[in-house]
Formats: sequence, C-alpha cells, structure tokens
Amino acid sequence: MAITAMPVTIITGFLGSGKTTLLNRILTEAHGEKIAVIVNEFGEIGIDNQLIVGNTDEEIFEMNNGCICCTVRGDLIRTLTDLYERRKEKESNGSVEFDRVVIETTGLADPAPVIQTFFADRKIQRRYYPDAVVTVVDSKHIEQHLDDGHEAVEQIAFADLILLNKTDLVSSDHLSRLEDRIKSISATARVVRTEGARIPIDEILDIRAFDLSQKLEIDPGFLEEEDHEHDQSVTSVGLREEVPLERMRFQYWLQNLLNTKGQDIFRFKGVLNIKGMDQRVVAQGVHMISSQAVDRTWEDDEPRISEMVFIGRNLDAEELRSGLSGCRIRNEVKQL
Repeated sequence: MAITAMPVTIITGFLGSGKTTLLNRILTEAHGEKIAVIVNEFGEIGIDNQLIVGNTDEEIFEMNNGCICCTVRGDLIRTLTDLYERRKEKESNGSVEFDRVVIETTGLADPAPVIQTFFADRKIQRRYYPDAVVTVVDSKHIEQHLDDGHEAVEQIAFADLILLNKTDLVSSDHLSRLEDRIKSISATARVVRTEGARIPIDEILDIRAFDLSQKLEIDPGFLEEEDHEHDQSVTSVGLREEVPLERMRFQYWLQNLLNTKGQDIFRFKGVLNIKGMDQRVVAQGVHMISSQAVDRTWEDDEPRISEMVFIGRNLDAEELRSGLSGCRIRNEVKQL
C-alpha cells in the first residue's frame, strides 16, 4: 500500500524569537492530529526538548551539538527516513503513527539547506513535502541581528509566513517601520503580528504556502549543495550544576551578567533546581531581557539538575561556569 507524502512545517527564526512558544501552541491545540517533532539546538545540552509541553501522542526527536543546516543535516535525513519506516509499519497494521512533521531549527540556522533536504534526496522527496517555512521574528531585537549577520536575513528571505512576534514590547510606529524592512527582504511572505506567538492553527498547518519557484527567484542556486558558515565568534556554552541553587544568589548573578554582557548574549535558556522548591524554575532571556517562571513539579525519578545554555558572541565559558557554581547553596557546618 502506497504511503501518502507527509507535509512538513519548518519553524525558523533568530535566537529568542519565540519558536518554542509557537511549537507548544501547535502541540497543545485540539486539532486531532499526531505530529512528529524534530528539534535542533546549537549546543551540547538540549533545553528546548525539556520545554516542549505537547500531548503524549507526539514523538519528539532532538538533535544537538550542531546546526541542522550543516553538521547534523545527515542526521535529519536519517531521522526522516526512520520516521517514514515507522509510519509505514504502523499503517500496515491499520493504525497511524503520525500525520505530519514539524521541524524547529536552531536560531542560527539558514533555512535554505534544510529545505534543500526535501529536494536533494529522492526518497525524502517522494515521502515528504514542505508545507510552509514559518519564520518567527522578535520585534524588539531583530533589527540589530539583521545588521550584524546573514542568518536573520536568510530566515526572513526564505519565509512563506512571518510572525512578527512580541509586538507588545515595541511601538506601533516601530512595527510599521519593521514591516517595511521585512517586506523589502521578502515581498511575497505573509506577515502577521502576534503576541506570544498566538495565531489560529489553521493559519500555520496545511496552508500549502511553499513555492519552490519563488525560492529559486531569491536564490537561483538554491538547490545546489554549498557550504554554510556561521560567525565563528558566535558560540554556545552549556552549563550543568548538580547542587541546588540559591534563588536570590542566582538572580543577582544573572542580572549582573546581563547588565555587563547582555549585548553579546543572544539567547539563554535554563531549567533550574532551586533550594526549597519542588518545582522546576525555567529561566530564559534575550540580551538584557530575562524572565523566570515556576514550571511543573520534578518527577520522582527525575534527577534534579540545573542546566543552562548560553548562545552569544565571544562568550567566556569558564566565567559562566564559575558564575553558576557560585549560586550553589553553601554547605552548613555543624558546630560540635
């Protein structure tokens, strides 16, 4: 029995734009579909996978320690191949494993090589088709990234749908100027203003917005294999701490870090084990803007470990590790 080709939605956007927020909204909507999710992170510690709150029906595949558009692209092909074989086996038994695939790329990914995957490999081309490239844009910080590097520009240029997100953080005049700049980069993409990546599900899935001819107009060599290079000054630092943290000490360290180095910190995310709390605390931020929120309760068999990832320019890994270690609770010395 022939298996129908599956639609693929590619979610891209620069660091901190709100991609994981959008993914969570897709997964928690009552659309009745089963979704296979592929998450890629630029670093050896995966935080996004811990922050995805979808239903138990979803299959989540995590690819770390590299960008999906270059070093782990072969892993993407293998993952898509494995997904197809699993679906084929399930359908032969009269059940459906999943209906579609959603890929969340790292914030430093060039979407072009990701899209190329669905045309360069014949088996993948028969089994999947790009439904849309959805680019999430951080309205407050995107302009400096458009000026600094090429990734943010390419993410907008190859988009079919652009979510101009975090509109509550900027003025309407700023949004109008930003929309004009975005349209100068991608005249054909639909632009939707959002807060918290809120958009009706039927405007994200099954929209069949991908048009290969438009991508070839943007880049005539789009389907040709080429090397993709990142700014070598942009790196990822993963931190792990097994001793519980003092919350006030952590907040002081983080605020001081962002006040002094915030311009070079593109994005950070973390799941924290705070002294005296039975719930995880999720810390995340973009440049000098940060937030902390109480998350779910730690599972009984779950190791209570604090993990953080910083992505930015010219990061001092040892300084960051020392800083987080300094937030640990201090051992109490009993007086005999």
